[in-house]
Amino acid sequence: MTYPRVDTKAASALGAALRRVGYTEHAVLDMLGDEAYSHDRDELPLDERRVAPTRLGTVVRALFLQLPVARDELAAALGARAADALEAIGFVEPGDEYRGRARILPVGDLLVASDDYPTHDGDDPPDYVAAYTLTSRVCDCLTPRVRGARVLDVGTGSGVQALLAARRATSVVATDINPRALAFTELNAALNGFDNIEVRLGSLFEAVGGERFDLITCNPPYVVSPESRWAYRDSGLRGDEISRRVLLAAADHLADGGYVTMLASWIGENEEAADERPVAWARQIRDCDAWILSVWEADPLDHAATWNRQLAGKPAELGRAIDRWQEYLREIGAGWVSEGAILLHRRPGRRHSARVDGISDDALEAAGEQVRRAFAARAALAELRRADELLAERPELVMRVELEQELVPRRSGNAAGAARVQLVDGTSSTVETTPAALELVRRLDGSATLRRLLARAGPAEERDALALCRELLELGAVRLRGR
Repeated sequence: MTYPRVDTKAASALGAALRRVGYTEHAVLDMLGDEAYSHDRDELPLDERRVAPTRLGTVVRALFLQLPVARDELAAALGARAADALEAIGFVEPGDEYRGRARILPVGDLLVASDDYPTHDGDDPPDYVAAYTLTSRVCDCLTPRVRGARVLDVGTGSGVQALLAARRATSVVATDINPRALAFTELNAALNGFDNIEVRLGSLFEAVGGERFDLITCNPPYVVSPESRWAYRDSGLRGDEISRRVLLAAADHLADGGYVTMLASWIGENEEAADERPVAWARQIRDCDAWILSVWEADPLDHAATWNRQLAGKPAELGRAIDRWQEYLREIGAGWVSEGAILLHRRPGRRHSARVDGISDDALEAAGEQVRRAFAARAALAELRRADELLAERPELVMRVELEQELVPRRSGNAAGAARVQLVDGTSSTVETTPAALELVRRLDGSATLRRLLARAGPAEERDALALCRELLELGAVRLRGR
């Protein structure tokens, strides 16, 4: 590929024109429907017929759907300078009719350029650069945003995580082994008017030496794969070694009080031992609490099928690929494969821990502040010498929750049954508890100590209530007033 060409002045002019015409995520969804971002080329005939006959519709056809558009029509929609910019950068093929080489997706209030739709047949080049993918969204949702921070985005790809950080950070360093990825990152910074993003060429942490950062994000090529086909997917390292290396190196580059949010994959001997490896990795790290969040899990067959979907129209080739992947997974002792996120928080002191939870990508929403509260709560709990010292604290519920109880009639006329607390936002986690402890949640407003709230509770009720409160603290749903 001969594009993109790094012309930041052209990109800046193009970004300004796109904002003037109202090219936003909300506008695209309003025009094409709520599922527009998950569509592929198969949906183009439908999407094309949904496009409004407006200036914005012309832009959507050209840059979102990548349909041919007359140059004069696009110049009328965006202005001649922006049309020239598209050609100067190489985002369109020159001529009387513009044919898109790249997509520019509005992501929230950002504009993110990348390569076009992935091909169905898997013939994307090795240096293919993806846009805002499902894993990008998971990383975004789980990243604490720290104002004034120095940020590192490792394996930046299109630069989307660097862009998200740049809105609050003092400076952002974006690294990648793929020069085309860095070119997209520079252009995307200019598209969005950011001048605090620096790109550096290098594998993983090669380009940052002994530097430390307040926030590190990383969406590496973590897939457990026998291939080294695509830079964005395959690391070429055995098994889950790429995830282990990134985690340990990220910890070494993390400043005190800083956070790591990285996407990762790990293998287990079986489903029951699914998370033993990342827990063991976390225990090798000094001065950091870890939160391991499993998002997707699969046996070897499903894992192989998922990552070879591009061969769906070629049954014989798909079968050979699945056999090859299954044999590889057997060789490395993988009876179960997990994918998700690993979060770190560096705090000097003792009693660090690694926590494991499962979350759903469908239910996940912005959880950055929840993550910060969760790690702060774990730091506070680590200061308590005894579990019952929590009774002297004043817990306050700070997230929306739904309280659920299954009623089971008893002969005495009373009712009991399973109870749970469901977080409505953030990680949307569920906490199982008892009906008696459930009542406590309604009263956690930070005005009274736990000891006072549980003054009339028996030993068993107090134990269950303490366990529930501790769980909600570690999930970031409750905070300790005054700390």
